[in-house]
Amino acid sequence: MWYTEHVSHALDAIDVVRQITRGTKWEGNLYLVGGVVRDQILGRPLRPEVDIVTDLDALELAHWLHAQGVTDHLPVTYPRFGTAMVHIRGVQFELVTARRESYSADSRKPVQVQPATLREDAFRRDFTVNTLMRNLHTGDLLDLTGMGLNDLQAGLLRTPLEPTVTFEEDPLRAMRAIRFAAQLDFDIEPNTFDAIRKTAHRLAIISKERIRDEFTKLLQAPHAVKGLRLLLETGLLEQFAPELAQMHGVTQNEYHLDDVWEHTLVALSHLPEDASLTLRLATLLHDVGKPVTRTVDEGGRVHFYGHQNVGAQMAGEILRRLRYSNEVVEQVVTLVRLHMRPGEYDYSWSDAAVRRLIRDADGLLKELLTLVRADIAASNLAYPKADIDALEARIELLTSREDVQSLDSPLSGREIMQLLGIPPGKQVGECKAFLQNEVIEGRLAPNDKEGAKRLLLERFG
Repeated sequence: MWYTEHVSHALDAIDVVRQITRGTKWEGNLYLVGGVVRDQILGRPLRPEVDIVTDLDALELAHWLHAQGVTDHLPVTYPRFGTAMVHIRGVQFELVTARRESYSADSRKPVQVQPATLREDAFRRDFTVNTLMRNLHTGDLLDLTGMGLNDLQAGLLRTPLEPTVTFEEDPLRAMRAIRFAAQLDFDIEPNTFDAIRKTAHRLAIISKERIRDEFTKLLQAPHAVKGLRLLLETGLLEQFAPELAQMHGVTQNEYHLDDVWEHTLVALSHLPEDASLTLRLATLLHDVGKPVTRTVDEGGRVHFYGHQNVGAQMAGEILRRLRYSNEVVEQVVTLVRLHMRPGEYDYSWSDAAVRRLIRDADGLLKELLTLVRADIAASNLAYPKADIDALEARIELLTSREDVQSLDSPLSGREIMQLLGIPPGKQVGECKAFLQNEVIEGRLAPNDKEGAKRLLLERFG
């Protein structure tokens, strides 16, 4: 349904531009370009972003469309680059004047932009499959590099120009190559692949926000595992998340068939297609603490004591470095820290132990159990595993009887201070924590104030 709506919106918005520019100087001079043409040929759903290139003035076109009353707001223009952004029926249009560019060594933004022919504009783009242009009014397809259509049919990513030049000028294109490989299940042409490896160090000039955006799209792509392997092989992963690259080759104990890196990729492959970004990040990072906690005992057995706690701290550092939101960081850290707990479940667990897991997961139980199932599926199944279905049934039974998340001390801080004759401070918090624990353990009813007072006096006097 989501894809159907966006395809319909994109096609409707494109038709609005087509119809309103008929009989004007724009007719025959506007070309759909990039992803919209590529995806239409591949039969893929269209995104609500459309690029149009013209050999006239794109900024003038943006203002003209607004004057006709078809845009959702005033155009956002970038005169230096000859581009403008407008929204029509909720679809984002980037209008571009055909151009050629030159770059400085320390920035991915062009320092000089000049009007150019459509052919020159095609060759300055990232990959041949994104250079195809379709005339908005006649429908004619232009393959101005002479390679775009063949590469699209072959499922191949290749740069229009010499690849080292392409990635030296804009290193983010290397991340985009990997992302397109993950989204489209395309291969990277050998010379292009080698150029990515040679220029991987150039990623240092790219902002962390830009890297994060490409990395996020890759993780959410249908072939994310393929993309992650390519990030490692090209050396790009080492540039922005060396902790992940260090998982490669770290051997494990008999409970696993693969090294830490490969185990992580297999776990990712077991996530459902609609897995959230938070769950994907948590699965990717759930064992990031293993390389630094790996030990071997006298008997030759491998251990990773406390890797979940070390990994939670490392996951937070990595995600904050990449400028993910505080909410995403906190949720991923929680999932990484707790991912070993459900795997330890057996029938000896008390209701209190299950309640603690529910409370500690803090609304992330579904994601946590999904992560643990993927983790188990990626391990050595020859060894006994926790019955996660049974744990889930216990959780459902408990939560049907009580609101576990709201279990708290029957007494407020003020009531505790009055009862014990103590001032505000650390001791009040300790008393509340004691009473809350008694409630969780089932030894005290949530609303039993008298029982709470008796327990406090017995414990603290």
